Amino acid sequence: MMDRTLTESHTGSFGHVMQIFAVSLLVSFVGTLAGAMLIPPSLIGLFVVIELVMLVSVFIMRFRGKMIGYPFLYIFTAVTGVTLYPVIANYGGIIGANLVSAAFLATAGIFGGLALYAYRSQRDFSFLGGFLFAATIGLIVMSLFSMFIPMGSTMNLVWSVLGIVIFSGWVLYDVSQYKGGVSPEAVPMAALNIYLNFINLFIYILRFLAAIVGFSRD
Repeated sequence: MMDRTLTESHTGSFGHVMQIFAVSLLVSFVGTLAGAMLIPPSLIGLFVVIELVMLVSVFIMRFRGKMIGYPFLYIFTAVTGVTLYPVIANYGGIIGANLVSAAFLATAGIFGGLALYAYRSQRDFSFLGGFLFAATIGLIVMSLFSMFIPMGSTMNLVWSVLGIVIFSGWVLYDVSQYKGGVSPEAVPMAALNIYLNFINLFIYILRFLAAIVGFSRD
């Protein structure tokens, strides 16, 4: 009976992480609406800077073994929502609103399927951690290079596929880590990790579709 109670408690804790993740997505959606209707384009750059500063703060806190709180989580996801609007609008102009919607549905489907598999699977995906970290650093370096050296359709396609694979791996890894339960203090950080996986997966699926459209136009 005691073991069962502990298991249910841990499962409830993971459920709470996913609930906070869902709330974070909702907050981000509100931020995107604000970016579309309320915030002048001239201020988007300021929100990008705020987002980057907060993201760096998260990495520093992780390194020091500290956790973020709920206010930080919701402010960050709201700011990210604001900065997502021009990204979504840009891809909407390239691939059309219907494909942007399809990309979101595909993201939700892939994310949900991977999360469910990792949750129910007896496999431990912790072995992916080192590879995923190194691969993510590689993606960041590629992003920096792309700011100075334009990529062709083929390179964009390869890059987008790599991004989809890497952040799909992060979904497996994080759900595998959190399904046994996390401490109450760790819930916001866990929800943020899952949120970042979802958002990045969405962005790379958009990039993939844009690369496909680019091929069709070449």
